[in-house]
Order: sequence, then structure tokens, then C-alpha cells
Amino acid sequence: MKRIRKNSHWHLPVLVGLIWLLPGTLVAAEQTKVSIAYRTVTPNGVPVWIAQERGLFAKQGLDARILHDVGREALGGDVPFGVIGTPAAIEAVSEGRDLKVLAALNLARGTGHLVAQPAIKTPDALRGKRVGVISVGTGFWVHTILALNHLGLEPKRDGITFVELGPGPASRFPQALEDGRIDAVVIDPGQSAQLKAKGVAMLLDMSRANILGVQSVLVVAGAYARQHPEVVEKVVAALVDGIGFSLAPQNEETVRKTLMSHLQVSATAALDAGYRNFMSRANRKPYVSVTAMRNMQRVMALNDPRVSHVKIEDLVDDRFVRKLDKAVRLIVRIKATESNREDGGWVGPSRLAVSRKHWPNTLCGRNE
Repeated sequence: MKRIRKNSHWHLPVLVGLIWLLPGTLVAAEQTKVSIAYRTVTPNGVPVWIAQERGLFAKQGLDARILHDVGREALGGDVPFGVIGTPAAIEAVSEGRDLKVLAALNLARGTGHLVAQPAIKTPDALRGKRVGVISVGTGFWVHTILALNHLGLEPKRDGITFVELGPGPASRFPQALEDGRIDAVVIDPGQSAQLKAKGVAMLLDMSRANILGVQSVLVVAGAYARQHPEVVEKVVAALVDGIGFSLAPQNEETVRKTLMSHLQVSATAALDAGYRNFMSRANRKPYVSVTAMRNMQRVMALNDPRVSHVKIEDLVDDRFVRKLDKAVRLIVRIKATESNREDGGWVGPSRLAVSRKHWPNTLCGRNE
């Protein structure tokens, strides 16, 4: 195996490293079946889709199924894993579910655009109007509340009604706006770019407002984590590899095609915006932000006081991320030395001897 030489001009930090993998490990003969629920489609899901479509789960000896038609209510039993928003995890635990939050796919920073019907030019004009959400109490709703609060609006005081659009494809949000079923909605920047030509008004760019946002997190049923820690470790590793693959510049075209397929966007401007959004929020250090989760908990308690009793520190289980961090310091700078790799040039942990001589001594730190 060729040693990967450190290149001072290669400045992309990517998350890799599995201390228990041997050099050259390939797909295991006997794969462990795992199911991962992931219903809400956003750019944050790129590492999940990449891990599935590029065989990164398989390289960890996993036969993984991504279930797009089930939500957090199905977690446990046959569906031990899920990718959900932090508010959904908090709510599930407040209802008595045994879940653990393992890792975060995106930074705790809001990047959505609050857009409205062309006639609504200012935040004040939102008073008495209808705002679309997936459902009240979910991460999407929390995100929307934070956007409205930033603009000085309080839904109850200002007569703002939430219209529940339910789960489904991401295209339903701009469609509901165009159909006149809602007056405003927080959507992905890529979708916002598509609507700009139609005169839709953008009232807030959450990324510029520096608003703490919802993180998409990998969760597992607590009982499963206690019984099968080795499987949990492999799932976390595959997603870490998915993040690394997605951030590698040579894989941009693959990532763009993945976004186009899953977000159902085709316009160049929309695809560019979606890709930029993913790259700006991708979590190179997949620790969950406890600070952001507490902020989510505060907003959620307005609708459901039970969530205030959830102990966030007990909900987060970052031992698997910490193990990777300790093994290889997580943040690495790698450049592929072969141009004809079938996986787009990405050198993942299953192809490298996990030796400290390959990795810089950069400490990862936490996302707080």
C-alpha cells in the first residue's frame, strides 16, 4: 500500500478513521443487516445517501437499508437506527423512548431561507398569515420559530398560523407556497433560488443571521447500542466515511448528482445553492452540539412542557465518535495518489492502514 504523503496545499479536513479496521479490509463475507430510518429529505442527508450508494456501509460489513417511509416512531426492534433532527430525539425521550444520539451530520447553524408570497415584502406583513411546517413540535417547526423570533415575531401574539404539510418530498414546501396553501415557509437555499425567478420574497437568510439551528443526528435505540456496540461503531464509521467522501473536491460531481436526485432539483442555480449549503454545513467534527440542543429544548417547551425534563447530557452518547477521535484525531488531510479509483478518488479508512504516521496531530475538539 502506498503511503499517503502530506501535501501542504491540501487543506480539506475530512472525517475518517477506524482503529479496528485492518489494512485493505474489503466487504465482509457475512454482512450484518441494519435498517436506518431517514424520512426528511434535506442536503444534510448527503453522507447517508453517499454511504449507501457508494458501498461504504458494505465496506464495514453492513447490509444497510435506508427507509424513507418511516419516522422516529418506528425506531427500536427491526429499525434500530435513524437520522432525525435533534428536536425529534428530545421529544421521543420525553415520551419515554430509550434513544441515544451518536453523531451529528451538520453544524448547529441555521441555513434555511424564510420565503413568502410575492405580496409579503416585510416581516410585519406576516402577521395573521399561514406558515408551512412539517408538523408542530418537529425540528422544522423549531427552525421556523427561531426564524420568526429573529424577525421580532411571536406566532401566538401575532396571529401566525402553522399549516402542517406532513412528511414527504422536499418539493412539497415550495409547491404549497405556489399553490397558495401557505403564505410563507422556511426552505433550503437551493429551492429558494428556484423560486426567486417567480417573484417569491426572501424575508430572512438564516445563515447570515447566525442562528443556532437543528442538527441532523444519527440515533440508535438504547437497548440495541448496549447489546451490539460493535455494529453501532461500524454504522458511525460508515457515515464518517460518507462525510469524508462528500467533502473531497474530486467527488463534487457525484455529490451534485446525489443532491439532484434526492432533492428533485434540476436548475443549475438551485443545484449550486444546494451544494454550497451542504458544504457550508457539513460537520467535519461530528460531535453533537449540546448548546444547540438546549436551545431547541427551550423552544420546544413552549409547545410541550415535558421536554424540559429531558437531560440532554444523558441523551448524547458520543463514545463512538470519541473513540475515532482518540484513534486518529478525526480531522485529517488526505490526497488520493491514484486517479483511477472506482470510488472517485476518495481514500477511506477501509483502504488505509490506520497508523498515526498517516495523520496529523490535530485535535478535533467539540462543536459548541
